Amino acid sequence: MQLLLSIAITYLHSRLRATLVSLGGVVLGVAFFLAVSALMQGSEKDFIKRLIDNSPHITISDEHRTAAPQAAQLRWPDAAIAIRHIKPSIETRGIRNYQAKLAYLKHFPGVKVAPVLVGSAVLQFAGRQQSIAISGIAPSMMQEVSFLDDQFIAGQLDALDGETAGIIIGASLAQKFQLQLGSTVSITAGAAGNKTLHIVGIFRSGNANYDESQTFVLLKQAQALLERPQRINRLILQLDDPYQARELAHQLEKQLGYKAISWLEASEDILSLLLIRNLIMFSVVGAILIVASFGIYNTISTFVIEKTRDIAILKSMGFQAQDVLTIFLLQGLIIGLIGSLAGLLIGAGLMQGLSLVEIKPPGATQTSHLPIWWGHEQFFLATLFALFTSLLASYLPARRASRLMPVQTLRGAT
Repeated sequence: MQLLLSIAITYLHSRLRATLVSLGGVVLGVAFFLAVSALMQGSEKDFIKRLIDNSPHITISDEHRTAAPQAAQLRWPDAAIAIRHIKPSIETRGIRNYQAKLAYLKHFPGVKVAPVLVGSAVLQFAGRQQSIAISGIAPSMMQEVSFLDDQFIAGQLDALDGETAGIIIGASLAQKFQLQLGSTVSITAGAAGNKTLHIVGIFRSGNANYDESQTFVLLKQAQALLERPQRINRLILQLDDPYQARELAHQLEKQLGYKAISWLEASEDILSLLLIRNLIMFSVVGAILIVASFGIYNTISTFVIEKTRDIAILKSMGFQAQDVLTIFLLQGLIIGLIGSLAGLLIGAGLMQGLSLVEIKPPGATQTSHLPIWWGHEQFFLATLFALFTSLLASYLPARRASRLMPVQTLRGAT
């Protein structure tokens, strides 16, 4: 093998310019493969992280995935007469006996849970009105399942505990109505009449629509405003491992009877789009390496044509067809290996340079850096793909060289 390797290196040195051109193609292919892959993977993981951080991992609502059958249908499933147009009785909506369900969910390891009562209301201030979503929360529990506490620009979440008539609003709503900490607003919800509340906190999530329409009050305050005493309509859960959300949501739905949706189920469309985007991305960056492999094919084909007499002499000296095939495959392997190593170094440099680029999207208040993923999988994949395409590109000319007939070649009948 050492002799075959020495011959392969000698051939590569004999046409150094062509070898360097082929090598350059592999280096650039691997480097761009890494840079583009790191940028796309980084943006995907950054998006999923924001999705996971800003939404509950599991949401249990006071709805049912399928409507419960009527008692008459269960008692007489094959009855000859069916009762139609049954109107359900009016009841106070919400999750019943939520305290017991809350205590049950807290026993699951790695699970944090908080109750929420969500409803609609109208905010009034200085003769102006605005429809808002009002969420009744328990501040201490909410801190464990959301990053709301990190988004305050004035006041804090704990202030709700000290001010039962307090309300937290978004920065866009505060700006629209010229409100600030301590301002008094009037809230109308249902038939409970007006309720005067004091602003104890202002948050900015980065979503202008959310910041203009979402408000938070104490759970008991929301229950009084929405006329749902001892009821909630949401249980939101955060998991230590968010990727276990789908299985746990399915289990909880069967046990509690209420609809439980994981973030994976709620975001299926977005995740499918990300998968398609990855397929397109890998196809594009893979095409760069395939184009580079044509350079290797061209270089080794030229070697085979120029070294025809050398190959014939080698065979007449006792070299087998397999030995000749190995020599030219080694040439492709050497180009692929050196090109991959150099491409990895240049690609890592490109990734480092991209990670320093600062951007400020329209509407954002803070600058951020391009998200770059440094996972070892993409380094391994780039090297593996480069070696595979290099060997594939060298195989066809290597096979042609191995089939040369030495006698005819030396007689000049190539």
